[in-house]
Amino acid sequence: MIVQRAASALFLFLIIVASASVSIPAQQAPQVNPALFAEMRWRNIGPFRAGRTKAAAGHPSHPYTFYIGMCNGGVWKTTDAGRTWKPIFDDQPTGSIGWVSVAPSDPDIIYVGSGEGLPRPDLSVGDGIYNWKPPIVFV
Repeated sequence: MIVQRAASALFLFLIIVASASVSIPAQQAPQVNPALFAEMRWRNIGPFRAGRTKAAAGHPSHPYTFYIGMCNGGVWKTTDAGRTWKPIFDDQPTGSIGWVSVAPSDPDIIYVGSGEGLPRPDLSVGDGIYNWKPPIVFV
């Protein structure tokens, strides 16, 4: 039994030493042609300086229209899948948004829950839930 354990330990030791002495070359990363990215340009993909995003919503019947609620930034709308955004909640008495949802029965009606629920020093309280049909905004 002792001889069998010693033989197993020696065999394991030899395998470890042998594997450590074998070097395997690292794989080279595939080369990517820089011309593939030549037409790409930096662009703003969201509301500029609107703050933290707290909520997002859309409706299946309008695949390119989305609403986002910003903590201390109001509600923003896009009709081109996020390429451009317009503020649509600026005329309301609160800018602190905690929740946005689109009415399942009418994609032109949105529900906006005001107030931010994070315990932070810059916490902004809200003043209720809005059942709201925003004005038409051409983006």
